[in-house]
Amino acid sequence: MAAAFSALRVLLGIFFFLTGVLKVSDWFSADLHRHMALEFVRFAKVFPLKDLGFVPEPGRYLVAVGWVEVTAGLLLAFGPQLLQEISNFILSVVMIGAIYTLLALQEPLAMCAPATVCLGLLLLLNIRGYPAAPRPKFE
Repeated sequence: MAAAFSALRVLLGIFFFLTGVLKVSDWFSADLHRHMALEFVRFAKVFPLKDLGFVPEPGRYLVAVGWVEVTAGLLLAFGPQLLQEISNFILSVVMIGAIYTLLALQEPLAMCAPATVCLGLLLLLNIRGYPAAPRPKFE
């Protein structure tokens, strides 16, 4: 079972790395990068901290989310266990934000499916994907 969780962790990490690269650069696909930039104009309008007066500039928002996904994805896939757990938490927060944003924009529920599946897999890794800490001998 540990091998399955390790494979899932690496695959999810690579997935987030690639989606982050699409947001940060047009190197993979200029069309997808352009589409993401247009979507983040809409996403910035319903930013969760908007009520507190913080509305991000869409281009910077896109780049910030992209770099978070690139960094956390690499750490999730190939980092030590502590950094894997931290990046898992960070990516879970990003996915919760993505779901909130899509619901606030009143997108169809089918649009939330990828973020929901990713969040579910991240939570599965968080709950079951790491070995238990060794017990002391004198318990």
